Amino acid sequence: MNTDLVAYYRDRAAEYEKVYAKPHYQRDQARITAIFQEILRDKNVLEVACGTGWWTERIARTARSVCATDINQSVLDIAASKNYPGGNVAFRLEDVFDRHPGESFGALLGGFIWSHILLERLDAFLDCVLERVQPGGPVVFVDSRFVPGNSTHISHTDPVGNTYQTRRLDDGSEHLVLKNFPTPEFLRKKLSGAEVIELEYFWLAIAQRT
Repeated sequence: MNTDLVAYYRDRAAEYEKVYAKPHYQRDQARITAIFQEILRDKNVLEVACGTGWWTERIARTARSVCATDINQSVLDIAASKNYPGGNVAFRLEDVFDRHPGESFGALLGGFIWSHILLERLDAFLDCVLERVQPGGPVVFVDSRFVPGNSTHISHTDPVGNTYQTRRLDDGSEHLVLKNFPTPEFLRKKLSGAEVIELEYFWLAIAQRT
């Protein structure tokens, strides 16, 4: 079984957006889109872990600019092939733990990346991404809630408390995927002053860079 998260998303690239077509996700996704478009309106946005650009397309409609980054070239190629009428999106291959001294953006969006960060590396992750946001700029994270009957069951928990799911791709390959599900209290602790919104299938955490 493959345990390499980067390889999993590389291999999943072509089938990734099937998840957004699920009928029961549509209401939540519409609300998330509206929230993103309002909070990030007229901002120069750093989007980390942009994946195939599904959210990039939506935030680009109101943002001043979007620098969309990911560690996988395969998903960036898909994202870059989409239509961005405003011509305001640039793509960059990079790791979320890369440091960029002196670079700053007006806002940050982290979509479905929080759950894939090891608990023991979460503070380092936040340091790396938050230092790239101007003081007072909005910081937004969105990820999945664990919903019995909908979410893939937890197949493994490590000694630190990280949880993992066993997932199968269309090619039949199996992958052990890190997928953590933080509580609202934990999110508020890590993002001081954050507003946490729990939808039916997803959560959002909205804070300001201090």
